[in-house]
Amino acid sequence: MREIKFRGMGINGEWYYGNLSIIKQRIKSMGIDPGFYISNKAGIPFAYRVRPETVGQYTGAKKFFEGDVIDCNGLAGLIVWNKKTHTWGVRLKIGDHIRTDRLCDWDEEATVIGTKYENPKLLEASHAIE
Repeated sequence: MREIKFRGMGINGEWYYGNLSIIKQRIKSMGIDPGFYISNKAGIPFAYRVRPETVGQYTGAKKFFEGDVIDCNGLAGLIVWNKKTHTWGVRLKIGDHIRTDRLCDWDEEATVIGTKYENPKLLEASHAIE
């Protein structure tokens, strides 16, 4: 069975990995405000608040997460969830054509070169597209 975990950038700029909790109402007894939290196995008391737009799910391939920009032999793409095929994919732009390849076709030789959150210019400077 595939491990489901998440990554999110904390409000302090650090990346956190683990379980995702979405708190909709303030938990007064713990002093926890509504928001998105990444925690380890200990749960909410030991969770880090993260920016919702940076939350990405682990793909199960290497150490790739949704929102990563990866490079394979000079061609870069953005890791996305393909809603049409219900699989992880790599979105890239070649000329005027935008396509989404299967991530499994890329994962052997690909390396992470950044994220769309930390360095959005990677998307402009590569073949990747949002």
